Order: sequence, then structure tokens, then C-alpha cells
Amino acid sequence: MEKTVQSENIFDGVVVHLTKDEVELENGHHSFREVIHHHGGVGILAVKDHKILLVKQYRYAPKVDTLEIPAGKLELNEDPKECAFRELEEETNYRAKEMHYILKFLPTPGYTSEIIHIYQASNFKWVEDALEGDEEGFIDAMWIDLDKAYQMILTGEIMDGKTVISIMYALKNK
Repeated sequence: MEKTVQSENIFDGVVVHLTKDEVELENGHHSFREVIHHHGGVGILAVKDHKILLVKQYRYAPKVDTLEIPAGKLELNEDPKECAFRELEEETNYRAKEMHYILKFLPTPGYTSEIIHIYQASNFKWVEDALEGDEEGFIDAMWIDLDKAYQMILTGEIMDGKTVISIMYALKNK
């Protein structure tokens, strides 16, 4: 296990905090780690009639439109389940009565502390009085057949990790 010797703050932003850490390795040598600290996020799997609810949105960092399950970042100390209810409604206008925990995973453990929690929504319906979403988020919600979504993974049309995991889970547990 690596032991932190010292940590230098490099950047403190709205979404992430970056540090450069000096670590002592198991063999006693020292090295450096650049770490992006992140509060984590949630993804919501919503399936109805063998179709999965996905959102299309432009992602600036990779410069592509993505198809993803509805998702969002956790606020500091926010309960992931409550975040899942909120994000589903804000992004899709669907309100769920129940959220069932599926799993959590580390999307990029080499340089970030982010953990993503995936929930499955049940007893959901479209509502007119949904919570307002992020004013900077331009999102189109759509239903896609699960088998087609799987094929879209294979062709590279769906590349988002939480979405790939959720589609595989949905197909295995249908």
C-alpha cells in the first residue's frame, strides 16, 4: 500500500479538486501521484417494455455527443439514492417511486477518487411538474430497445462506462 508523505493543492474547482501527492511505495522509494478528487455520481437504469431510457448530450471533454443513462454528480455528503431520484427527474421528466441499488464502481481508478453508484428506477412515470434541470444541460431523453442498445455498444455508438454496465445488467436480469 502507498503512504501519502505530503499533498500539494494544485486546483480547487466546482466539480473537481486536484492534488499532487508524494507517496512512499511499498519498497520505501518515493513517487508522485496526481489525483482528481470528486464527490462521485449516480447513474439511473430505467427499463420499460424491453426499452432503456437514455439521454443524448454533448460532452465537452471528449468532444462528442453521448448516449448515456440519466446520471449526475453527487453534492458534498449527498445521499446517492436521493441524488438518483433528483437526477432522473431533472434529466428526463420521469419521477420514480422507488430506486433499487445495483452496484458501485470506479470509472478511472488510476487518477480519480470518483465512485459511481448505479440504481434501477421502478414505478416511474412522466410528469409535467418535474424538477428543473441544469440550465447549461441540453439533454434529449429517448427510449431505445435493449437489444439495439447492446448492438450500439459493439459499434461504438455507446461508449459511456456506466451505460455499458447498465445495459449488460438489464439484459442479464430481464
